[in-house]
Amino acid sequence: MRARGIEMASKDCVKVAVRVRPFNKRERDAGSRCVISVTSNNISIQDPLNQQNSRTFTFDYAYWSHSGFTRNKDGLFVPQETGGRYADQASVFQDLGQSILDNALQGYNATLLAYGQTGSGKSYSMVGYGPNKGLIPTLCDKLFQFIRSTQDSRQCQVFFSMLEIYNEQVIDLLSKTSRSVCGLRVREDQQRGFYVEGLRRVPCDSAVQVEQLMEQGTRTRTTAATHMNANSSRSHMLIIVQLKQIFSKECITKQSNINLVDLAGSERQRSSGSEADRLKEGTAINLSLTTLGNVISALADMALGKKVVHIPYRDSVLTKLLQSALGGNSRTVMIATLSPADMCYEESLSTLRYAERAKRIQNKAVVNESPTERLVKELKAENAKLLLRLSRLGQEGHKADDESKELRRLLTHNELQIRAIQMLWEQHLQEALKDWETQYATMTQERRMMQMHSYIMNINEDAQLSGVVKLFIQEGDWDIGLADNSPRALSIRGLGIQEKHAVFSNQQRRISITPVLGSKVIVNGMPVSKRTELQHLDRLILGSNSTYLYIGFPSERSVDDWSRYDYDYFQSELAAAEGIHIQSLCDNQGPNQSDPSLLAVFYDYVKLMPMVTEANQMSKELKKGVEFKLEIKNLAMSDSKGHDLKKEIAVRVTSMESKQVWMWSKAKFVNRKFLMEEVYQQQVVGGEGADRAPLPMDRDPFWDPLEPLHLGSAHLWLQSLAFRIPLEEQVEVVGPEGSEEAILQAQLVPCHPTGLPLGEDDILIDPSELLGKRLDFQLVLDQCCGLRWIKEARNRGVQIGFQVFDCPQSLYTPSVWHNVNPLLDHRVQFTALRTSQELLNYLQRNALVLELWGLQEGCSELVSCMDGVKTKQEDNIIIDKIGTSEHSAAETVGSDLSSSLRDLHQDLEQLRNTIAALRKENSALREQLNSARTGVENSRGQQERRGSLRTSCDAEFAKALKVFYHSMTSVKGQLQRLRRHKPSEEADLLGLRMFVDEHAYHLKDFAEQLEQCVTTLKQDVAAIVRRKREKSGIWS
Repeated sequence: MRARGIEMASKDCVKVAVRVRPFNKRERDAGSRCVISVTSNNISIQDPLNQQNSRTFTFDYAYWSHSGFTRNKDGLFVPQETGGRYADQASVFQDLGQSILDNALQGYNATLLAYGQTGSGKSYSMVGYGPNKGLIPTLCDKLFQFIRSTQDSRQCQVFFSMLEIYNEQVIDLLSKTSRSVCGLRVREDQQRGFYVEGLRRVPCDSAVQVEQLMEQGTRTRTTAATHMNANSSRSHMLIIVQLKQIFSKECITKQSNINLVDLAGSERQRSSGSEADRLKEGTAINLSLTTLGNVISALADMALGKKVVHIPYRDSVLTKLLQSALGGNSRTVMIATLSPADMCYEESLSTLRYAERAKRIQNKAVVNESPTERLVKELKAENAKLLLRLSRLGQEGHKADDESKELRRLLTHNELQIRAIQMLWEQHLQEALKDWETQYATMTQERRMMQMHSYIMNINEDAQLSGVVKLFIQEGDWDIGLADNSPRALSIRGLGIQEKHAVFSNQQRRISITPVLGSKVIVNGMPVSKRTELQHLDRLILGSNSTYLYIGFPSERSVDDWSRYDYDYFQSELAAAEGIHIQSLCDNQGPNQSDPSLLAVFYDYVKLMPMVTEANQMSKELKKGVEFKLEIKNLAMSDSKGHDLKKEIAVRVTSMESKQVWMWSKAKFVNRKFLMEEVYQQQVVGGEGADRAPLPMDRDPFWDPLEPLHLGSAHLWLQSLAFRIPLEEQVEVVGPEGSEEAILQAQLVPCHPTGLPLGEDDILIDPSELLGKRLDFQLVLDQCCGLRWIKEARNRGVQIGFQVFDCPQSLYTPSVWHNVNPLLDHRVQFTALRTSQELLNYLQRNALVLELWGLQEGCSELVSCMDGVKTKQEDNIIIDKIGTSEHSAAETVGSDLSSSLRDLHQDLEQLRNTIAALRKENSALREQLNSARTGVENSRGQQERRGSLRTSCDAEFAKALKVFYHSMTSVKGQLQRLRRHKPSEEADLLGLRMFVDEHAYHLKDFAEQLEQCVTTLKQDVAAIVRRKREKSGIWS
């Protein structure tokens, strides 16, 4: 069921547990493969792209919650078999939660940290879902059970606080007053350490109260996230349970803080620093998690005996509040949660490395004694002394009447102080009970409304925040939007929400929504602009990304669980409406053979969609005039061998006024999105006192210096060079998403060292004849036609880049500007001094990739870097340095052999003398040779004829091959057109039929061309063989 690590009695280290969750719906639909395995307390993770590469980590606890479970009649997930290895919520609490509770009851501070990527199961482990209660509610249940069972021996006081850290601001989630613009302040006290000034502490005397307070805090968190355009995955939530135990008989008090921390998604950590950006990565939004990593690393180094000069606790709000939990006065447990899917491999590996560092941290926990209770103890001790003196004075009579009066006054004063201290808890508790009764009445009213009316409820990326906000649609028309000054208005906040955004109509128990002109409303993934009737469980997106699920009247509801309509469902539905779904990316994969890199691309696309929508809305409201669009990089592109390139997500950024274009990577866009949010908060949300001064350009997250853009690439296959046959082709430049960017006219010309083209007589039948010989050829780029890049804006230019064989740097043509069909007239000659087998293989199997680069005004041009590139005097570029080096080595060996040859000449001179003696003997044989001379002359004439025949046949065969290769060039072009021929996304049934007919015609044409090429070659070869036989007199 679970694995326990070895207890370390001598050192109080941070205990680390790792839990592996089941696949979610997206991962199941994508056919994800599990790359994580658990054995005892070891966790192994396997690289999905290289199964030989795996890493194993060891922790204090390892929980397998991925498979082997079932749901019982109470709705609890339990092991399928008794004693099975599935770790349920009760198992996790028994190991982690119980130890936290035991430490707190002993008087130690205790901390539980939950770490992992968004959606990895942190919230499920910490809070739980439905009957499967997580660590926090179960811990509170057990705590109050213990208090009730021991109330005779001790008095317990429990205070509950709940806060959120977002963008380095502390938000009190239980505050009765409106949220401060700057949040609460974190201060430092010598005795208390760092604490949040003004944080509300609510007394509790039951687990039910704690549950209601958590619900209240969650509601506040959801509302705050909507108002601030924030996301819970980028915020940290802290629950602080303060436990005070007063032992009356022993006159001692134990006081402890239980910190329960749900950290922000760890994927923010991974993207940090992954790519250089002119604007600082991290910002305030990422600062807390980044600093936490630095603190953990410094403490881990210290535990290993390394010298650590500084531990950066003070660099962020989170690390200030967790100082005691990390290396201080606390007993700390971290639970790291993992997704086992291959598409999340990078994230899961990062989480495991993070957790491995954390387990090295050593804390120094001590039992805490409350200063207030020490005062009570001192007052009681002083009262005992006063009573003793009073009894003595009574025995002595009335001699010291004045003194006894003073002693009684002191005694009464001390008792009043004790009573005041003890009464403070009762007063707080009564006030909390009044608040709780008010909230309970509100929640009861909400539940009653749910059984009477239809409503919409919020759906959040964090499942714990979904379903918190409910807006009821009663009889009549209801305006929904920012405005809240009307009694028939439903007030919501969020990016892109107008004052009056849409109108809900409830007429005869039929609900419809009508968007206001200019407002954005999406129903079930499709934009709507007119009145639309809603059905139970319809999905609504209002504005940029305010997601709601419509719940129909009670009569329409069934036993279906609406939880399957989670945040990912909304975004996947939007992506499908745009034509992006997992099947379209994996259509070339077999069943259950989905490429994990493709799954990751789909996952990234779905995750970034709402962020791009929000960025566009912020650009609109801030009047930046910039549009963001998601693209899949390398979707239709391949390398020089024709293998598909790794697909990645990129964001195309376009200035609507100047038509300038940037291409940002995923990591860069995510960082810029955080910076855009900061600017938006300051200039739009901040209120009247907000800083609305325009940002300088170098600090504007919506702007970047212009750089050359990769527009697409074309493939010029090099096989003809292996036969020294010239090639002239028009190749199509294909963009990252498969669009036609241009047509490029290019030539490959085998030539002499002087640059003159080779003739037909130089054509080779066998490419191996090139081995060890010099090869010269020219790449000629004549013209680029139909440049889409320049059609869109005439003030643009282009360059062509390419890299041949072992050239270390790419070479570029001069730039051409303002012309849709520019003449390039660019010629480069390459020379291999001694052709190697590697070069020959390259020519026969590879293509020359010609990259089209787009230039814009103010953009620096691409320059050919000749570092490491060898050239000859004729400015030829030397390739195949392996063959060249072998040639020079052969020359060195040849010079050594020349001396040996001189010695051989001397030996030959001696042999000549021997030959002269043998000539006399040969003269006797001349008469016999003369008699056979006639036969020999006839034979010689026949051999000469055969030699001339062989030469003639070889030339004819070479010409036939040349014709075949030229005709195959057009066949290859037809094949490329077939591959690109796809139906329009808007095509109806008639359009699809026309596409099928057209496609069948192209296939027939392709087959006929291919058959004609092969037939012609067969006929030519047969004719050559027949003529050879006829001339040689051989008949079969």
